[in-house]
Amino acid sequence: MGSKDQKRAALHEKLHQLRSVTNSSAVNKASILVDASKYIEDLKEKVERLHQDVSTSKNSLPKVTVETLEKGFLINVFSEKNCPGLLVSILEAFEELGLEVLDARVSCSESFRLEAIGGEVRE
Repeated sequence: MGSKDQKRAALHEKLHQLRSVTNSSAVNKASILVDASKYIEDLKEKVERLHQDVSTSKNSLPKVTVETLEKGFLINVFSEKNCPGLLVSILEAFEELGLEVLDARVSCSESFRLEAIGGEVRE
């Protein structure tokens, strides 16, 4: 096989890999490259959205305070931004720490606020 044939075969293989990576169903070179370009643009947008999400979440980490009570703890959690799943995550953390929620008030409209009285789980 001549060097031109080897180059052609290598290019064909690389286009096949590109088609596979970008989930393209195109058959000709130009369409594969167009699909790859769109795929790269989509990835850039996803990365930008992730950067925005990360910088937003860094600025609005929940504020947590814990006070000791006579029989248990008073736990306050406040976040300027309501985050989906935040309450579930907090309750799972209580469980992992071996705390039982005895009483709680929660507000999650625009902001998130939790006031909970917790005690150690009794066996």
